[in-house]
Amino acid sequence: MPKPSEYAVHLFLIGGQREEVRFPTIEDFQKWYGSELKPKAQSDDFINIPLKNIQGEYMVARPSSIVAIRLEPVYVSSVDRF
Repeated sequence: MPKPSEYAVHLFLIGGQREEVRFPTIEDFQKWYGSELKPKAQSDDFINIPLKNIQGEYMVARPSSIVAIRLEPVYVSSVDRF
């Protein structure tokens, strides 16, 4: 089975907004999730969400506003469906 090139993480926020961020490996996502998001899940303080593909841009969100996460493996050969 081929290895994914990266992982798209879809964050579903209160109010219906959706954001997508990408991680190069599942381990990078797990590290961020375990150290930043999960321990502060009920917090209203902002946390940094890494934007690995966009140099110099940052995204912050309140962990309590994230209601769902969808993790999607992306392969180099994947066809953009949008």
